[in-house]
Amino acid sequence: MAGIAPLDSLLQQPPATGAPQQPARTAPQGPTFDDTLRQFVESVNQLQHESGDKSARFIKGEAVDLHDVMIAAEKAKTSFQLLMELRNKALDLYREAMRIQV
Repeated sequence: MAGIAPLDSLLQQPPATGAPQQPARTAPQGPTFDDTLRQFVESVNQLQHESGDKSARFIKGEAVDLHDVMIAAEKAKTSFQLLMELRNKALDLYREAMRIQV
């Protein structure tokens, strides 16, 4: 009779109420969407500032290579374009959700 549990273990369990029990909610293990989005916006902002600083130093005549200035500007431009596309997709999703009739 290996498949039968002892009665002591049944007495220690809480009585069943008939309603299914909700699983306990736990905190997210990794970074949340909000954290990821905030970090991306901050990195785009940092790239914009770095590009502006390198451009200003180049205009002032400091020792900055032109290709470094152009690379920083293109990185900033590309990351900003990606951020704008993400914003546009989020707005499209919101508009589509608002059109759904309940």
